Amino acid sequence: MTRRKLAITGSGLALAGAFGIFLGTGAFTFHYGEGLSYFSTDPTSCTNCHIMQVHYDTWLQSSHRGVANCVDCHLPADFPHNFVSKADNGFFHSWEFTFQNFHEPIQIKPRNQRILENNCIRCHSAITDQMRAHHTPRDRKDDMSCLHCHSDVGHTAPPRMTARGEK
Repeated sequence: MTRRKLAITGSGLALAGAFGIFLGTGAFTFHYGEGLSYFSTDPTSCTNCHIMQVHYDTWLQSSHRGVANCVDCHLPADFPHNFVSKADNGFFHSWEFTFQNFHEPIQIKPRNQRILENNCIRCHSAITDQMRAHHTPRDRKDDMSCLHCHSDVGHTAPPRMTARGEK
């Protein structure tokens, strides 16, 4: 039996080094960003990003505090859609916060608003089913939204945001 020697080329070594740096940076970022906390349903994990603190604080004062947490409203209720949405939001939130590419105050994206609306309808089906029964699809407005009238239910009205240096 003969042994083959593994030839290590310069490009192979560079590729291995780049891959190691990529994995190391990813592991550091995951640890530093408390990545494991995002696998839970604990609402405090949302406050890992300081911009979310006001939303957490207003949720604590809301009528939904005792019955729903962040994932109950902001993620789809069914598997695997909840994990896909959580991964999608996690990636884009991390990207936007890392590169400071977000609107202040933060705004919900249309796809996430649809998830939120669907969860309102699901949890409040006893009421929403009655409302839907009395309206034909032609009567319904496309822009009709639970949040139009109930925007402060999940989060009480946040305090006024001020510009830096403003008192």
